[in-house]
Amino acid sequence: MRWRPCGHGTHRTPLVDSRQTVDTLRAAPQHGRREPFRDRPASTRPIRRAGAAKEGNAMLQRRTLLGAALALPAQALPAPGGGARAQAAYPDRPVRVIVGFAPGGATDITTRLLAPRLQAALGTTYPVVVENRPGGSGNVATQAVVNATPDGHTLLMGTISALAINPSLFTDLGFNPQADLTPIGLFADVLNVLVVPVDRPWKTLPELIAAAKAKPEALNYSSSGIGGAGHLGGALLDHLAGIRTTHVAYRGGGPAMTDLVSGKMDFSFATAPTALPLIEAGKLRALAVPTARRSPLLPDVPAVAETVPGFEVANWYAMLGPRGLPQPVAARLSAALREALADPQLVSALSHHGAEPRPSTPEALARFLKQETEKWRPILQASGTRPE
Repeated sequence: MRWRPCGHGTHRTPLVDSRQTVDTLRAAPQHGRREPFRDRPASTRPIRRAGAAKEGNAMLQRRTLLGAALALPAQALPAPGGGARAQAAYPDRPVRVIVGFAPGGATDITTRLLAPRLQAALGTTYPVVVENRPGGSGNVATQAVVNATPDGHTLLMGTISALAINPSLFTDLGFNPQADLTPIGLFADVLNVLVVPVDRPWKTLPELIAAAKAKPEALNYSSSGIGGAGHLGGALLDHLAGIRTTHVAYRGGGPAMTDLVSGKMDFSFATAPTALPLIEAGKLRALAVPTARRSPLLPDVPAVAETVPGFEVANWYAMLGPRGLPQPVAARLSAALREALADPQLVSALSHHGAEPRPSTPEALARFLKQETEKWRPILQASGTRPE
């Protein structure tokens, strides 16, 4: 046999003589090569089971799928329990409840009373924190929640102004409270009180009305914001009593009370949480309550309706989340809110501040929002109330 260089140092490869026939190559020993099945004795051939080829293919497919699964990143694989486990993990960080008014007002005070009880009802170590976003009669806070990720970690403590009044008061809100928010539940009814500084001469509502008639637009009244219950009270009193007074809107009940006590304002339909401590301290005088009848909290203070028939302004708060909030999360929040409102300590604390718990289902809140919006629209149109 002749040899030829292989190009790799001293190694050489055999050069097959072209005269060597194929039959000669076949006759050469084939080390390590098995004989074909057809050349083996029948007794030594392996037995093929029926369906063996299919089983082999199935095993190959399983191995291929397993290899592909192992190659996936961990986050791409579903966790045991799927969506149920993800929902059970809620909340996985602090829950923010956004309030549309400055600290010190009724919405702020009552929401801060609720926060630790809501955390306990959720059964979480993550706190429920109150975040103040004043401005636009609650519109700034509402817009923030409308734009938030719908995961249950950003909620709104809405008021009558933000949810039922502003849609009729502002021509272009940029959102629809009924369409762009997920109802969770009503929170509380909050008493308002018509109060005046103690240095003013008026001791009764008829005296205040007489003074307003004697000097049209001379008396100023403060409120926590345009479209709030305090603003509505003053506008409705003007309309039904036939007087003209001047409205001054603040960015919350706290600042409004500061200027009222200092004498810069003449009167206000203030919320009980902000007004009661000042009444008890002798800095403000209560003339009436804007409810249909007298309040057990102030039994000696008459209702406005006793002097001005048909007068009534109710003030309420409700909790909502962004549109698209998962139903299990909304249901858990609603149940936790109702559980918190059944806490005797919270009921007592709210009552001390002139608020009464008003638990409800999400469905009941949705119906209530529609009713309140439809109720106030013609009243606002008749009174001529407009953003200032």
